[in-house]
Amino acid sequence: MKISTRFSVAIHILSFLSIGKDMICTSELVASSVNTNPVVIRRVTGMLKKAGLVKVNFGYGGTFLLKPIEEITLLDVYKSVEVVNEGQLFQIHEDTNLDCIVGANIQDVLSIILKKVEISMEDVLASFTIKDVVDGILKKAQ
Repeated sequence: MKISTRFSVAIHILSFLSIGKDMICTSELVASSVNTNPVVIRRVTGMLKKAGLVKVNFGYGGTFLLKPIEEITLLDVYKSVEVVNEGQLFQIHEDTNLDCIVGANIQDVLSIILKKVEISMEDVLASFTIKDVVDGILKKAQ
């Protein structure tokens, strides 16, 4: 299983809006960068709008960032595109054999470990911003 591509597409959109801030960034233009259908861009952009990260001018008005890129963390993006429900990053199999020492205890033990993993992942995402991504893109493009 993989985390939804909405996350990376949302980061792509926000990075494109930053780098292309002097352009009218329509869903068609952004879609050409992501190499996807503009409908996908509009869906993800709608989620970013709902999270207060972008403003959408309908028609051919384009989309704009509402916050400076150094204030938008990857955790903000992750949460805005509803990649997974809170506390649901990992699914633990159910209906184990309760007569087995492993089956009777695996869910409780894994729940504790996987919750810590999820918290750690969110801490790492919170430590990076869209500015970090944009800076990396611009450096790589030189």
